[in-house]
Amino acid sequence: MPNIDSPPIASRRHLLRAGLALAGAAVTPAQVWAQLAQAGAPPPLPARMRQLLERVCDLTIPDTATPGAVKAGVPDFIILALQHGLSHTDRPPPADQFSGGAAPAGAGWLDWLRFELDLKAGGNFLAAKPAVQAKALADLDAAAYAKGGEKSPWRTLKGLIVTGYYTSEIGGSQELFFELVPGRFDPDVPVGPNDRAWSNDWTAVDFG
Repeated sequence: MPNIDSPPIASRRHLLRAGLALAGAAVTPAQVWAQLAQAGAPPPLPARMRQLLERVCDLTIPDTATPGAVKAGVPDFIILALQHGLSHTDRPPPADQFSGGAAPAGAGWLDWLRFELDLKAGGNFLAAKPAVQAKALADLDAAAYAKGGEKSPWRTLKGLIVTGYYTSEIGGSQELFFELVPGRFDPDVPVGPNDRAWSNDWTAVDFG
């Protein structure tokens, strides 16, 4: 899948914040990855929905010096996470979060995403130019994290993308550092803007 020249919506360091809310879920990310490893593949999606999910994952965490969300298998993670209702996705997205205030009958979380991105792209999101796609997702992201956007389904979906990435083998071993026995205890060490978090304790890191 081609990347775009535009920068990602947020730096990977700041994206870590979006995954913290899932840490106490009844079904854990580790269980989702374990089931994927055992099954080999998640339940199939319609082709267009699969393409949409991959594109959104790629825009959110693209390939950089390390592989991005698509290569890490995050789309498969999300499909299975939604099936298990991770982060309360066993409930339908709020009807009032569909532009126009009326959700189509039986609409799920990815239906919401497709509906909103098609609307913001002025038609078929997947057929739009990369810059238009990036702006559509950036606008969706900005609205979700603005005042009044607390119920936006994008917050949940973005959290799943981030959590899936940083709990994947690629995210945990290539994007983050891992040290099983970290050695001596240093209570206060300087952390620069380009330093990576530690994958064996990524949810405990304060990136404020």
